[in-house]
Amino acid sequence: MTSIYASSSGHGRAGVAIIRVSGPHAGHVLRRMAGGIPQARLASLRAIRNPESGEVLDRGLVLWFPAPRSFTGEDMAELHVHGGRAVLEGVLAALAAIPGLRFAEAGEFARRAFENGKLDLTAAEGLADLIDAETEAQRRQALRQSEGALRDVYDGWRVRLIAASAAVEAALDFADEADVPERVWMGARPLIETLVAEISRHLRDARGGEILRDGFRVVIAGPPNGGKSSLMNALARRDAAIVSSQAGTTRDVIEVRLDLGGYPVILMDTAGIREAASAIEREGIKRTLDRMRDADLVLWLDDLTQPDEGEPLLAALGEPPLIIRVVNKIDLVPFADAAGVIPISALTGEGLDALLAALLAQVRTRIETAESAVITRARHRGELERAQRSLVDFLQGSPADLELRAEDLRNAATSLGRITGRVDVEDVLDKIFADFCIGK
Repeated sequence: MTSIYASSSGHGRAGVAIIRVSGPHAGHVLRRMAGGIPQARLASLRAIRNPESGEVLDRGLVLWFPAPRSFTGEDMAELHVHGGRAVLEGVLAALAAIPGLRFAEAGEFARRAFENGKLDLTAAEGLADLIDAETEAQRRQALRQSEGALRDVYDGWRVRLIAASAAVEAALDFADEADVPERVWMGARPLIETLVAEISRHLRDARGGEILRDGFRVVIAGPPNGGKSSLMNALARRDAAIVSSQAGTTRDVIEVRLDLGGYPVILMDTAGIREAASAIEREGIKRTLDRMRDADLVLWLDDLTQPDEGEPLLAALGEPPLIIRVVNKIDLVPFADAAGVIPISALTGEGLDALLAALLAQVRTRIETAESAVITRARHRGELERAQRSLVDFLQGSPADLELRAEDLRNAATSLGRITGRVDVEDVLDKIFADFCIGK
């Protein structure tokens, strides 16, 4: 097998850069560039040389991880060198000149770890999410998944399902005996009913894990000139949106990512909703309405100086998702407290702490869960729903058709196995590992 190499640290100048080599040539690399193979899993300070000229490229730490006790399950070497551009390019060029080595593709180290049984697919996906995590809550969720929280749940279900399936398959040899199919079907039924209940409960999660991974989507909407862009800038603490007294300034949807109490929030400033004269503004309003329908929460912003403008617009929208009602410009007009409405001044910042607290409470309600293993990707949800349908088919089918009932259980086990990679998943591997960075 070809050996691969890549930088596993970030781009740009840094104190230290880490270069990984994995495959049967890893030991050969250390002998040619670092004067020999050091003791396993013990950092050794070495001169790192160009194998052709003998020139010292840098002095750094060298580590050796013999198979199978390595990240990829193959022989692995790591070169910890200074992170300057010239040093890194010099070492990578020297590696490229060694026969049998090639530069790694995105996610190829993790893919080899999966193929060698070091990771299941959910752990690999959790590792990718851990690398991309921007908030504390995302980090915690990704770390749990990378350590096998989802694998333990789904493999546990699959083991129990295979036990029931084995009994049904064995009974096929005695299908000509009158009472055997029904007796076996009835014996397996309680186990399948329990599995259906557990999978159904797992699916009823309000998509909290997926929202935490992708971000809680909040749309700021309301009539024109209410201060939506000013509120966006105040919450983002920078000038993300153009602020103007001219109605219809915001045409396209502007997005900003926030870390709100450790949770990822995608804040969207949208066009003001009104009867628009121009085609461009009408398209902006259409996009606003589309985003409101897809949002996890809408901040509906009314202008206190135009108190009658927003109410009919909000009523005409029908049933958008969860709404927090906000009135702006309390610095200009006195506000009488109203139930369910948060008064603010986007200009002075008054009331923003109360608004952020209300928003955070809604985010926590939607995302937080008592379970340590939650669905984080649409791929998982799709396979779980397919497994659930197959199990329901088993329960609703006739025990007289034992071959069909056995097929129901095989289909369910296959769907569960595809989540973790226990069965054929070639069609999803390229997509999963392509999301990784080079060197991981």
